[in-house]
Amino acid sequence: MPAFQTLLFTKDDGVAHIALNRPQVLNAYNIQMRDDFSEVLAAVADDDEIKAVLITGAGRAFCAGADLTEFGAAPSIVKAREVRWERDVWGQLNGLNKPTVAAVHGYCIGSGVEIALFCDIRIAAQSTVFAMPEVQLGMVPAAGGTQTLPRNAGTSAALDLLLTGRRFNSDEALAMKLITRVVPAESLVEEAMITARQLAGVDAAWMSAARQALKQGASMGLTQGLQLETRLASMSI
Repeated sequence: MPAFQTLLFTKDDGVAHIALNRPQVLNAYNIQMRDDFSEVLAAVADDDEIKAVLITGAGRAFCAGADLTEFGAAPSIVKAREVRWERDVWGQLNGLNKPTVAAVHGYCIGSGVEIALFCDIRIAAQSTVFAMPEVQLGMVPAAGGTQTLPRNAGTSAALDLLLTGRRFNSDEALAMKLITRVVPAESLVEEAMITARQLAGVDAAWMSAARQALKQGASMGLTQGLQLETRLASMSI
């Protein structure tokens, strides 16, 4: 795996650890990070030694959102969106056939929230600050936020967060089911890594089948979902 300009990557005990690494700008998501993220996710998907993925942020934040000095400097919002969509990072992350854990701290804003919401398990430091400010900045979220937020928090809560852009804390994020666990900041990475290693230790076929049943079944009726569960359970034996 080559070195990346905006990410740190390590692989150990079946866990790929991807750390967003632009700490000088609170890991703001820029074009280079888009390209690096796409490359590392493709490599992770093809590496049979990797059984689980942990995503963290270096320095004082997980991700402070899109870098508006790049995405906001395009001739038009349409062009800015085209630049972001040149690599389907969000599709890669959503379609990754391996369990993912996000450990968020400091600031988890905009794209940071969207990255986390594509992960299976989302652990936050108690002091984390969250927000989805795009609409207030004259934009529509373009990394899945309009879809992943309501699927976790419900339509009413998602509208509140998306339209007002207000900041909220880890306790509120937990209550809205945007995160799955809150831990002290000093133990965040350790606990997230323990979780990722636990996931990596599960048979890959069972892990894949369970994730598929949950993700696909969520958009099905109960009868169809039960049929899907039965098929997957039979295939995994």
